[in-house]
Amino acid sequence: MIRGKIDSEFLLYLLDRACGPGDRLPSLNDISAATGVSVGKLREQLQVARMLGLVEISPRRGIRVRPYSFLPAVRLSLMTALSLDRNMFHAYGALRSRLETAFWDEATRLLTEQDRQHLLALVQRALTKLGQDRAQIPHPEHRDFHLTIYCRLNNPFVLGLLEAYWDAYEAIELDTYADYAYLQQVWEYHSRIADAVNSGQYALGKRLLIEHMALIDRRGTTHEFPVGAPPQDQAKLAVLQAAG
Repeated sequence: MIRGKIDSEFLLYLLDRACGPGDRLPSLNDISAATGVSVGKLREQLQVARMLGLVEISPRRGIRVRPYSFLPAVRLSLMTALSLDRNMFHAYGALRSRLETAFWDEATRLLTEQDRQHLLALVQRALTKLGQDRAQIPHPEHRDFHLTIYCRLNNPFVLGLLEAYWDAYEAIELDTYADYAYLQQVWEYHSRIADAVNSGQYALGKRLLIEHMALIDRRGTTHEFPVGAPPQDQAKLAVLQAAG
């Protein structure tokens, strides 16, 4: 049984009560009385649940259940990995690239008219920032652009993995690097992708997505497709481009 794999009396208590988002839990003293588990042990398990994003703790509001999200667990593990070896970002980038490609067809067909217009608006905001006398890096727009494309997927695991990528991108400060020529290329692709999605040319949009992930800036760095990807991955990229 699944429950047998959950080594936490606090989490089992949460599941037994079938708590929903926003529900307030009893105090740890009350939970201890109900479960027979010491308050000290429950407090440790509560902190684990908080790190997993399952509950929030406030002196005034007490312990409340949060909606399930895969992101907190992934982000914590990913940030630990990057602290051990910054180059692990490239491996995670490979995963993210394949996820976006694999779920493109499903995700783009779920977008609403409002979503599609939002993509166009993000492109215009980014181009405005780049066109100013003191150009700004349109990173918030870059993150929002990609996440918007997949926002209608009913898959918390894909969404959590994709959002964690952008948290990692910011953690290693790729969002602070300004290669103007590279950014211009990126947003030219984003503009064409948004146009393709808005006109229902999803295959074209997918091909542009893959091409744009392989862009290389003047430092020889690709911010989207993993640096130093093995030849078989580059070959796969070429196949995907041709198939798109």
